[in-house]
Amino acid sequence: MALTKLILPNPLPSLPSSPLIISSPPFNLFTSQLTHLPQSNRPNLSTHSKKNPWLDPFDDGPAPDIEYGSLFTDGKQEEDPRPPDNPDNPYGFLKFPQGYNVELTMLASKVRGDVRRCCCIVSGGVYENLLFFPAIQLIRDRYPGVQVDIVASPRGKQTYEINKNVRWATAFDPDDSFPEPAEYLDMLSVLKNRYYDLMVSTKLAGFAHAAFMFMTSTRDKVSYVWPDDNAAGTGFLLTEIFKPPSSNLSEGGYNMYDQMLDWLGRPTRNFPREPIPPLKVSISKKVREYVEGKYKNAGVKKGKYVVIHGLESDSKASMQSRGDLDSLLPIHLWAEITREMRDVKPLFVIPHEKEREELEETIGGDSSIIFITTPGQLAALINDSAGVISTNTAAVQLANACGKQRFEFLSNQLEFK
Repeated sequence: MALTKLILPNPLPSLPSSPLIISSPPFNLFTSQLTHLPQSNRPNLSTHSKKNPWLDPFDDGPAPDIEYGSLFTDGKQEEDPRPPDNPDNPYGFLKFPQGYNVELTMLASKVRGDVRRCCCIVSGGVYENLLFFPAIQLIRDRYPGVQVDIVASPRGKQTYEINKNVRWATAFDPDDSFPEPAEYLDMLSVLKNRYYDLMVSTKLAGFAHAAFMFMTSTRDKVSYVWPDDNAAGTGFLLTEIFKPPSSNLSEGGYNMYDQMLDWLGRPTRNFPREPIPPLKVSISKKVREYVEGKYKNAGVKKGKYVVIHGLESDSKASMQSRGDLDSLLPIHLWAEITREMRDVKPLFVIPHEKEREELEETIGGDSSIIFITTPGQLAALINDSAGVISTNTAAVQLANACGKQRFEFLSNQLEFK
């Protein structure tokens, strides 16, 4: 059998038997390349302190040499110049709501942090919602043209009939620990479809409430948190958090929201701190006329009576503060307090009709009694009065807003015999 032989055109040279010796020093790939990399002048991420580094681990602070153009103007934001496509639609869009239609927002508006729509979740009843009015006015002053919506309990929602700065007030109790799943999901979808830029909450947030705010897809989420271990995990989901000195915000009284007000009015680049506005209310003409007819039927005249508020009752219409739950006084103590009144006539406000009979028996059949349950009617009643004598209830704050004289009894400081 013949053997075939493969013939290469250029046969490979034979390798030497001895190993190849290289006299040059060994080449290190990593050290050679790293020594020629440009050195950055930006601060080190590991040494830069942040409030919450988990929000953006790549944010190493503002660039000191950045220059803003004409679009990035200083000062407050301007009102939205775009007219609505459909004035009859509350969303302002003719065919599609916001989010379903393609829209473009200026980069300067994003960088400045402009707020066009704001949602406020207010915990508590009438007293707590009433003291949140300065925060709403501060948001309106800080962000011109902003639309403010409120989410509060059914009792707290009634407070916003005397606030002209609120667009929509939705009844949903944020203090309910076990809400109905259908109501929870419905409220979550409603807030998500409104596309808020800022959401503030006065409820002490744990992980569950922080997750609720996070799922609304709001850009900036600000809330009070528990001052103990119940606040674990909230910093991952919220933009800014406030830790109160105690677990009951209402104990702070008029200054119960001072931490949030300080953050909302914070100074920005080349813009001073926004002053905190006073507590003011706006009473409609229809409510004034309705209340005027009620107190005239009770036998008093405008400016000639003093409102007596804070009778002991189990009704939710008592409008007392959650920070002073034992402030309501029994009827016989109010009879002793008002016994020596001469120039003006006391007008007793009852939160429920079942209190009328006992009040007439204790004080007398000729006493002036009026049945008031809503904060709007109470504000109109106080506005036409000569003053207010009350315990730690919403009547004291309404008298302050209306500029009326007030005398407050604190049951934890005074002893009645």
